Amino acid sequence: MFNPLEHQGIPLQQQLRSWRELNVQPIDPEAVDPYTRCRIITMNGIEVESIMFSHQFARVCPDQEVRRQLAYTRYVESQQQRVVNWMLPGVASVLETTLGYEQVAVDLTAWVARHEPDPYLRQAYEFGVLEDFDHLYRYANLYEMLERRKAEKIVDGLTEVMPGRPTVLEHRHPFDEVRTPYDKNVVDPRSKLNALTILSAEQQVMIYYMNVGPQYMEPIARQLYQEISMIEQEHVTHYESLLDPGENWWERLLTHEYNECWLYYSFMEQESDPRVRAVWELHLQMELAHLQQAAELLRQHDGREPEQVVGSAGVPEPLLFEPNKRYLRHLLATQMDLTKLGEGYVTEAHERFEWMQQQLHEGQQPPSEEVIEQHRGMYGDEYRIETEGPHPVESLRAKEGARRA
Repeated sequence: MFNPLEHQGIPLQQQLRSWRELNVQPIDPEAVDPYTRCRIITMNGIEVESIMFSHQFARVCPDQEVRRQLAYTRYVESQQQRVVNWMLPGVASVLETTLGYEQVAVDLTAWVARHEPDPYLRQAYEFGVLEDFDHLYRYANLYEMLERRKAEKIVDGLTEVMPGRPTVLEHRHPFDEVRTPYDKNVVDPRSKLNALTILSAEQQVMIYYMNVGPQYMEPIARQLYQEISMIEQEHVTHYESLLDPGENWWERLLTHEYNECWLYYSFMEQESDPRVRAVWELHLQMELAHLQQAAELLRQHDGREPEQVVGSAGVPEPLLFEPNKRYLRHLLATQMDLTKLGEGYVTEAHERFEWMQQQLHEGQQPPSEEVIEQHRGMYGDEYRIETEGPHPVESLRAKEGARRA
């Protein structure tokens, strides 16, 4: 079992890199393993969250020496984020990157749900993944409409493309997005890492869609990004509310660094591209030193050992990007009709849900439905990739004669 707390890593003073070292060669979009792209997108989101957290910590920290340490580590994390994100190819369109983001959301969240030890937290991931699954389907149809290309080029048959919980039904009252947080004192340390990982990934999607949506001229593209970016904001609320608000800044700093060690270790173990694997290896060695710094700050300012926060057993099993088709089909068959009420899940369309739907839609068809209608108007059908057979929900099956990859 790999225990990051037992390793020192590269000394902090040796971690700054030159422009030459930061100028990494991007992946080849035509030859890359789709899950290599997914790992890059994931680690970009993880690094962005680490940087944003460090900035927020610095704004409330009165200790100048701690602020200086945060500033130095944050600069290194910023270099890491640039290296990771700059491995994505500039030739990829915004929609191609979007499809990659949604493939990450689907297969990352599905894996975490399958391995989450806490039943309530697992249900939170199972609920959310069915919505990202639907977003992938909507964007795949937009992709073919605007760029005359198929999502198969991006997802490579590893992830199916078909309706999930319809996006039109994902607009809920904000009160109902707030979940019950885990208890930091009794929760399995793996659950802390899972929650932070999925929160970071969803936050990245939210920010990306907020910024790229207005760059389109086509009305349907602008509208679809606007609608789904609002759902992603809901998802960030959904996942961030799972974190125990009683966690102080010192333990959250430690958890952030420990999580990065786990993920870089996980991706190093499974990466198929030697050049990308070398980045994961280097960044892991850097993060080990960041973790040691966070552990020392915890001891000095909180009077606790790091094992009291993240456990002493080492990191969980490596997080894997792998197909989750059977699992997702099971969720589609059993949880499609769920919505939220308070901090729980229900099947009835309650008053608050109905009120929110009326406020947004006013009896009109939202962009997520309109994009499918426009695709049918252009091609006579909708775009799907159903490698495992018809949709498990009969009412959502493709109409007779529709294309299936």
